Amino acid sequence: MADIVLTTLNARYIHAAFGLRYLMANLGPLRKRAALLEFDIAQRPLDIVEALAAQHPVVVGLGVYIWNVAQATAVVAALKRILPEVVVVLGGPEVSYETDAQEIVRLADYVVTGEADLKFAELCAALLAGERPGSKVIAAPVPDLDDLVLPYDLYDERDIAQRIVYVEASRGCPFSCEFCLSSLDIPVRQFPLTPLLEALGDLLRRGVNHFKFVDRTFNLNLAVSQRILEFFLERYRPGLFLHFEMIPDRLPDALRARIAAFPAGALQFEVGIQTFNEAVAALISRRQDYRKLEDNLRFLRGQTGVHVHADLIAGLPGESLESLGEGFDRLVALGPQEIQVGILKRLRGTPIVRHDAEWRMVYSADPPYEVLSTRLIDFPTMQRLRRFARFWDLVANSGHFVLTTPLLWGNPRAASPASSDDRRQPGASPFAAFLRFSDWLFAQAGRQHAIALERLAGLVFEYLTQELKWEPRTVATVLWGDLQGGGRNEPPKFLRPFLPAAQVRRSPRAGKAPLKRQARHLAASP
Repeated sequence: MADIVLTTLNARYIHAAFGLRYLMANLGPLRKRAALLEFDIAQRPLDIVEALAAQHPVVVGLGVYIWNVAQATAVVAALKRILPEVVVVLGGPEVSYETDAQEIVRLADYVVTGEADLKFAELCAALLAGERPGSKVIAAPVPDLDDLVLPYDLYDERDIAQRIVYVEASRGCPFSCEFCLSSLDIPVRQFPLTPLLEALGDLLRRGVNHFKFVDRTFNLNLAVSQRILEFFLERYRPGLFLHFEMIPDRLPDALRARIAAFPAGALQFEVGIQTFNEAVAALISRRQDYRKLEDNLRFLRGQTGVHVHADLIAGLPGESLESLGEGFDRLVALGPQEIQVGILKRLRGTPIVRHDAEWRMVYSADPPYEVLSTRLIDFPTMQRLRRFARFWDLVANSGHFVLTTPLLWGNPRAASPASSDDRRQPGASPFAAFLRFSDWLFAQAGRQHAIALERLAGLVFEYLTQELKWEPRTVATVLWGDLQGGGRNEPPKFLRPFLPAAQVRRSPRAGKAPLKRQARHLAASP
């Protein structure tokens, strides 16, 4: 039993609630009276309420995010009916802005907006003493990071064995991109480096191999980012995997040297590009040097073993289908292993809404509040882009079809067609080609999810051979190479008539990256 229960609904079990661990770590003397219970959005709200009620709490602190607000609302509604005396305190980015319009806020007792690491402890002390603040919405001041207790001892053995371990070296963002909550004048602050490195060293000693840094701009403070990379280089061991979110146009020589020193598969960089249209970038207050960005991506792909995950956003104000396609093609030419095409979301509190009238931005009323149409992209086209993004993730990003995907626009990386007559769409736009494939795939499959890998591979083979008229033996050879790279030992039946016996018996390649998706890309690297 616990007087204070900290809880949230994670998107999946593999995700650990980083924010809750900060709240727990900073409860001070109240920590011994608190418990941390994590759930995921697939669990039934009443089952979650049952587990919470079993703790007989006085205060329940609930983290609310864009991915869990619907389920969290059902949990709070049921909890307040069953145990109306329990004080429900909300926190998190989804309830830090536009609180008056939210049903979950109406149901709860209090909301702490902003970074609540210290304010939540202060509120709990008052509530347990029988004091009830007069204001329902309590704004937390931005804490001094020197004052925070680091939460890394709260990752237990199960977390280390089964979940992603989140860490951070800084908070805040220096940029003002209007679609992002980090644009809201939150200053960039660095955690004291010595205690942070000590905590990271302790996690390494406890067996953590996968570190995901959540810093919005890891390479902003170059001295800190260089020191952290040096720290991990000095302690490198096989299986170590580090994820960083990087500013794409800031990669000086000193940082490049440290990045290049890591073995292939050890680093993953999430590189937020969002748009290559400079007029659109200016509209949303995004600043980046595209020449430096492209040079940095070429360096990462050509001279390092970094796994590059690059982001574009569809549906930005001023961005047309043609403009998005040009940017996508430009990014494909730079060769990142993954390109995530996200659909613009109207996050609560962000200034992107200032474009609603001029660009006729229409958003879904339900989370994740994705854009439905704009002045330049109508609803049917936006639906096509949603399918494009989903199928690109299934086919290109997944690593299952690394060698096969370029055949969709006539640019094979693994084999040449039997004759030049078989080469389709030479120099074609990857965006246009994949959009056509996406339309065809949706018509054939009738869905965007729950497509088994073998069926998907069969559909890819059918499209390439029947729609694009590639020679079947060529496609079979390339596709089987991909499937082997993913660890498959036997070719599917539809490929066997087109494969020589020697190819069927060939041993699969083994990737060296610790994560399956990244390993498949690594296995296909030249």
